[in-house]
Amino acid sequence: MGSLKIGQLAKATGTNNETLRFYEQKGLLETPRRTPSGYRMYPATAVDRVAFIKRARNMGFSLKEIEELLSLQVDKAHSTCGDVKEIAEAKLTIIDAKIKELMQMRQALEQITAACAGGDVPAEQCTILGALESASS
Repeated sequence: MGSLKIGQLAKATGTNNETLRFYEQKGLLETPRRTPSGYRMYPATAVDRVAFIKRARNMGFSLKEIEELLSLQVDKAHSTCGDVKEIAEAKLTIIDAKIKELMQMRQALEQITAACAGGDVPAEQCTILGALESASS
C-alpha cells in the first residue's frame, strides 16, 4: 500500500476526515505531503498510527497523554518501559478516582430513588426533588 488520501485513511481506520485533520492539527499525525491539486497524501504507516491513537483513546488516554506515548513509541531506543508504565499507572489512578466518584453518585441516587413513592403522588411531595432541593441549600 502506497500513499492514501484522507478519505482512504479514514475508511481504513474507521474514523472520519475531520478527526484525521484534528489529529494532524494536534500533532498526533504528521502533516502529510500534498499533491499539486492539494490532496493530502498520508503514508501507509498512518493507518497504524491512527489505530494506536484510537486504542489509546478507548483506554481513556487524553490527547496530551497520547502525544507522550507516541513520542515514547517513536523514540523507543531512548525510552524505557518504565516511562510508559508511569503514564499508564497515572491514568489508572485517575480512572480509579472517577470510578469511586461514580459509585458515590450511584449510591446517593439509589438512596433517594428508593425513598420515592413514585406513581401518581404529586411532584410537590416527591422525595427525590426534596432531596435535591435540600442538597443544594
